[in-house]
Parts: sequence; structure tokens; C-alpha cells
Amino acid sequence: MLAVRVLEKRDAAIDVLSLVLVAADGGSLPSCSAGAHIDITLPNGMVRQYSLCKAGAAYEVAILRDPDGRGGSECAHRDIQVGDTLTISHPRNLFPLVPATNSILFAGGIGITPILAMAEALHAQGQTFEMHYCSRAPERAAYRDALGQAAYAGQVRFYYDSEPEQGRLDVAAVLGALGDDAHLYVCGPAGFIAHVCDAARAAGWSDSRVHFEHFAAPVAVAPVGGNGDFELVLARRGIRIPVGADQTAAQALLDHGIDIPLSCEQGVCGSCLLPVLEGIPEHRDVFLSAAERDCNRCFTPCCSRARTPSLLIDL
Repeated sequence: MLAVRVLEKRDAAIDVLSLVLVAADGGSLPSCSAGAHIDITLPNGMVRQYSLCKAGAAYEVAILRDPDGRGGSECAHRDIQVGDTLTISHPRNLFPLVPATNSILFAGGIGITPILAMAEALHAQGQTFEMHYCSRAPERAAYRDALGQAAYAGQVRFYYDSEPEQGRLDVAAVLGALGDDAHLYVCGPAGFIAHVCDAARAAGWSDSRVHFEHFAAPVAVAPVGGNGDFELVLARRGIRIPVGADQTAAQALLDHGIDIPLSCEQGVCGSCLLPVLEGIPEHRDVFLSAAERDCNRCFTPCCSRARTPSLLIDL
């Protein structure tokens, strides 16, 4: 873990807070690539993940206030002050850029955070790219002014729900003008990601060329019959832990004194991923790829369950 000091706190847009973080000891922060994120331990003890908009001598994150959330964003907006010391994780990147002759960036709302870092990196590398940024209104588009003044401003297109006369994003038209060697990156609300990814698949794009990152798990349809009881068998410890219908596998482990890493608790980040030796998980995460789910060699205990009466896990 790293100790950082809050150097700046400012509004990036309506309900969007920007924090600039520097090493608390005055030293250097670890380097990382575009698309990386960090865990921040908030003043109320919650741990939340935030994509890095910028990472160099300082890290910059942007936090959208969500009044219907679990309290993390409200705490960040209300309680974090300039000069405070915070604990963060080392950067991790589950949403990296890959080499391509052309990169197409789609951002929806607060999904601009990793996309901004990607645009900066691609421009610095002299790579061909374009950005399509959708927001409810200009005043809610974080980093709108910075993007408008950037050296690559001509490669950025804005779309606002409040200004439909300026044009709507036509994903199919954007993708139809690209070659077979282009790669697509999208981040934002679940519905926005699904819309862009569906358009890409309809246009014949392979999954290997479509990259996305969720900030929260999409609302899942509950399985017929609801949650069922199952059992976790811990191979290395030789113990069996029942998981009730009203609790997650992670909660059951913690109740029995088994500590596992937890962060998002929604199946987004993969922090809690556990190896499965026997049994078939019921995957409810958005972290694993389709191929990884089909293998059934691991599962996210924060949200996923079991299709079989028990799961033998390497723990």
C-alpha cells in the first residue's frame, strides 16, 4: 500500500470531484500505463476503485457523486480535504491499450476517466485515434474544457443528451468507416457499454478487438428460484463452510475467519478471485471473460455462487 497526500481538490464537472494525489513522503509514485486504476481507502473505511485520469509525478482521479450508492462517493466529496493523507494500492491495469494502427475511444459520463488517460498516451506516442464522448449535458462532462484545449482536440467529438440537435452518436457509422486492424475501447454506464459492444459485434468486430471496463456490475436478473444454499470446501485447510441463500460466499468466508481481498464487492475488479478445483460456479461477475467462465477454474466469491452443491476451492 502507498501513502499519498491530497495536493488538489476541485470540481471537474457538476457532481464530479477531481483529486490530485502525490506521494506523502515527497518521493515518486509507481509508474503505470493508461487504463490503470487504484484502490483508495476513504475516510469512512470503505475501499473504492478509481481509474487514473493522469499518472506521472502525481495521480489524478475523478469521482462521480452517486446519491443512490453505498456511501463511498458521498464520503469522498464531503470528507476528503486538501492536505489529507490517504492510503492507496499500487496501480493495476485490467484495461490496457494494445498495439494497433487505429484506436477508437468511447466514453460515457464518468467513463471518461480511463479514456482520457488513453487519449493522452496515444497522442504522446503519435498513434492514430479518435474519441467519442457522451454526456448528459456540457456542464456534466468532466474534463470538457481540457479536452477542448488539448493538442488532439480535433480528434474528440462530444455528444450531449441536452443538445440532440448537435447530433447523436451513431456507433455503427463510426465503426463502419474503420479498417480490420482498429481496436475499440469503451467505458461508462453498463447500458452504454452494451450499446457500443452490441454495435461492434453486429458490424462483425471480433471480441479480441473490443475492450471495455465496467465501473459497476450491470443489474442482473435473479435466477429462477432465487439464491440457493451451497458449500465451500477449502482444499488446503480441509474445512467445509456453508453459504446461505442470504449471504455471499465472501461473507461466509469472512464469518469463519478466512480473510480474502475485497474491493468492489460487485464482481467488477477481480480482487477476490479464487481458484476452483471441483464444482461448477454460477458466474455473476463482469470481470471474467466468456472463455474464463466456460473453464470454471475460478470464481468471484463477492457475487458469484454455485450450480453444484459444493465448490472445492484452492484455499
